[in-house]
Parts: sequence; C-alpha cells; structure tokens
Amino acid sequence: MFHRFLILIFISSFALLKASEAAPSSPTTTAIRVLTYNLHHGEGVDGKVDLKRIARIISDTHADIVALQEVDQKTQRTGGVDQAAELARLTGLHFAYGKAMDYQGGAYGQALLSRWPLTEFVVHPLPNPTQVEPRIAISAQVRPPGQPGFRFVGTHLDAKSDDNARWQQTTRLIELFGADATPTILVGDFNARPETRILQALTPYFCDASAANPAPTIPAHKPTSRIDYILVRPAAQWQIQASAVLPEAVASDHRPLRVELIPVPLR
Repeated sequence: MFHRFLILIFISSFALLKASEAAPSSPTTTAIRVLTYNLHHGEGVDGKVDLKRIARIISDTHADIVALQEVDQKTQRTGGVDQAAELARLTGLHFAYGKAMDYQGGAYGQALLSRWPLTEFVVHPLPNPTQVEPRIAISAQVRPPGQPGFRFVGTHLDAKSDDNARWQQTTRLIELFGADATPTILVGDFNARPETRILQALTPYFCDASAANPAPTIPAHKPTSRIDYILVRPAAQWQIQASAVLPEAVASDHRPLRVELIPVPLR
C-alpha cells in the first residue's frame, strides 16, 4: 500500500513537471525609468553648486538610467570635483563620463548613470562647423537582468540661434544610431523645439516618448520651451508608460524629464 502511494506521488509530480515544461513561458518585464537632466555643472538658479541636491533629485525619481549634460570633471569653477564620479557615489549607480572639451584645468562634458553596468562605452564627436564649442554623443550598452539589452545614448546639441551646426549634428546622430536594428534610447538637450527641422528630421527614425504628454523644460523657474527629449527606436519595441517634466525649479536652469518604458521583445 505504501509503495503504491509513493508511485502515485511520483507519477503526479512527473506529470506536473512535464505540464510546466510544455506551458509557454511568460517572461516578466518591468518598466525602465529613464531620466535626462542638464545639470548646468550643478549650479542652481540660486547660484549654489550643490551636487547633493542633484543626487537627491536623481534618487527621488528612482531612475534606472540617467543621461546628464553640462557635467564638470575636476574644473576650477566647481572645486576640482569629478562630478560624474561623485554623483555615482551619492546615488549608488554605475557611471561613465565623456569629455567634450578641456575646461579650466579639467574637462566639461556628459555622463551616463545606470542601475546596471554600462558596457561598450563610446564618445562620439559631432560636427562642429564653427569651431566654437565641441559637441558629442555618448553611448553604452545596457542589459537589465532577464530583459532585452539596449543602447543608451546621451547628447547635447549646439545652442546657437543659427541651427546649421545643430542640423549637421542631428544628421550625424541619425547616421550613428538611426539605421541599425539595435533597440535604442536617445536622450538629452537638443536645444531645439518640436516644430524645428531638427526634431522633424529625427521623428522618422525615433519615437518621441513624451509626445502624448509634452511639457516645457526650460527655463527651470517658469518653463516655456521644450528642448529636452527622450526618444526611442524602434517604436514597436517600446511601450511608453508615463512621461513627466519634474517640478524642480531651483537645482539647475533646466527641469529634469522622466519617462517610464517597458521593452517589448520582437517576435
């Protein structure tokens, strides 16, 4: 009797195991929280350079990946601090820094922060026809555990009223990141409003993740212009959950933009 009982348990367990193997797997995907923020080298509209304040803002958003523009590295004006490394320390995130140019005994450029390791980090010089301020894009591969990997790109385009440099830089961004099959999140300060030819050139290649809820990002104290963006491609591979410009009016001359995305594996 006891042996028959053991045999029945074994048969039932084996049947349940085979049934679970036969059932289609349904991998769970969680939202990726993306933040882009022009730091103005950490100097707020109150004239204070305060990286702890910036770090609190980043941490409070629970961002998984962050692109930062106007980041100093050991310059005189910001006390010789490696701002990207310090923000990574304060937030507990991985970081990578890209120098756009030498400045005041150090460097000036952009940074990426991430909850997950940043691999294959590259600094991409962008066209600089007037030879005024060099501009770059920085890119890295990110692979959240159990989810598809993607390319994360930060940039900061020319700010002059004449958009010729911005146009050339945009053309280069499309060449670099708009043609291949790699899922991509392209973010940053584009210094261009949605109706300009800059953004109109990007939209055939990238989806504006804030299009359904657009909001201005600058000036921070009372925003009137939308020039900071989070763009994704291919559109079918990203489900946009939420988008918001955060009501932070003091820490920088820009407000941060936060978007929640769910990666959708292509079948």
